[in-house]
Amino acid sequence: MGDANLKPEARCLKPTWDLRSQKKSSGQGPLSQGGPFFVGILNVTPDSFSDGGRFLAPERALAQALRLAASGAAMFDVGAESTRPGATAVSPMEEWARLAPVLEILRERLPGLPLSLDTRHAEVAAKGLDAGVSVLNDVAGFSDSAMLDLARHSDCGLIAMRSRVRDGALWMPDYGITTACVADEAVRELQAVRDRLLDQGVAPDRILLDPGFGFGMTFGEDLALWRSLPRLPELLSWPMEQFCIGVSRKRFLAWRNGTPELPPQERDGLTAVAHSEAAAMGYRVFRTHELP
Repeated sequence: MGDANLKPEARCLKPTWDLRSQKKSSGQGPLSQGGPFFVGILNVTPDSFSDGGRFLAPERALAQALRLAASGAAMFDVGAESTRPGATAVSPMEEWARLAPVLEILRERLPGLPLSLDTRHAEVAAKGLDAGVSVLNDVAGFSDSAMLDLARHSDCGLIAMRSRVRDGALWMPDYGITTACVADEAVRELQAVRDRLLDQGVAPDRILLDPGFGFGMTFGEDLALWRSLPRLPELLSWPMEQFCIGVSRKRFLAWRNGTPELPPQERDGLTAVAHSEAAAMGYRVFRTHELP
């Protein structure tokens, strides 16, 4: 798509993890307090891997958001295109048709909580910013030139994830490969995501880096990446509080637990354990379907 309409003077609410805004204020934002910052996942899709179809209706999405907020979610991440293995691609028009009524009702009923928009499409992202979204979450790491351009010309927060793309689609290999692996390639890919944004002049404190567990990785690679978490901030010269850990209900957790057949809906306990492990290392931002 062209870039003609993708350079709005987007002015969205600063995300509550923005370190610049915290320094200018009382310094009492969630990250400076040292506690976990939970981003509640809200899938408005018919085919997401763990809750597809449950929250398509705006009223049901609102009910789930209210439940997550009551449990302590500090932000919602709303997505209308499934990125599970084998998911059908969604056009920007259809994606926005799903998103628009949900974003509207969330802004109306929960105006104090910022919204993150999970999308790979610049057309959708631009509309989301106009609708009051505070954060853009791109599983493709802003590799699309139009998405990168939009990130550069806005002042919203950015969640940039490492993933692997082949033939224009997210690549998901045979996950069952358990041979010994190292995390070097994934770390280099995450570094490339970081540099892509920094090279465009995006302020570092707007960015959360997501290691991208499960995206283009085998179990052995996921496990190696998890074991590298204590060293990841040093390897990338990146603050630990500016990573977003997204392992909620992932198959990685079931495989690591020795129960690969465990359904996604039954992995919340394993998710909580993983969050506790990462929090003990010093990580503080977690994208999750359920809060402990």
